[in-house]
Amino acid sequence: MKKFFITIVFLAVSIGTVSAQEIEWMSMNEALEAQKKEPKKIFMDVYTTWCGPCKLLDKNTFQNEDVVNFVNENFYAVKFDAEGTEEVDYQDFVYTNPNHDPDRKGRNAQHLFAHALKVSGYPSMVFFDEKSDVIAPITGYHTPKDLEIYLKMIANNDYKELTTADAWKEYEANFVGSFQ
Repeated sequence: MKKFFITIVFLAVSIGTVSAQEIEWMSMNEALEAQKKEPKKIFMDVYTTWCGPCKLLDKNTFQNEDVVNFVNENFYAVKFDAEGTEEVDYQDFVYTNPNHDPDRKGRNAQHLFAHALKVSGYPSMVFFDEKSDVIAPITGYHTPKDLEIYLKMIANNDYKELTTADAWKEYEANFVGSFQ
């Protein structure tokens, strides 16, 4: 009986540890407030509820231990529904989704903040610097290994040196990833 109890406790602790390993998502407004106290870049996942690749990104990429640890350490992580109704107070303007139809199933009106960020496909990930200015968006599903180069390039400020297509190609060719 004692062995059984110890096994159950071990399994409970193990399962709790695994499930606790996730990206610490917040709203854009929360991230902007956090930046005022402690400047840090923002990593935004722009998704929609109907988007299949968005769900795969959540399941496969945003559950990856390397991605979780790197994002939590280097960014404020924002989850943003590009067709939702959240009000976003960004750079002295409040963005809303005035054409959102709560009765509509599937696709809905695009949020004005997603429109302002020039998001044209889902999923999209948008990076912001420590002053909340947009650095760059990337569109589409990315595996942990595919996303790693972007996360590290932005976190390390390498993007500031990549001013030409040739510089990007060289950076990409020389990048050695470590994500599993």
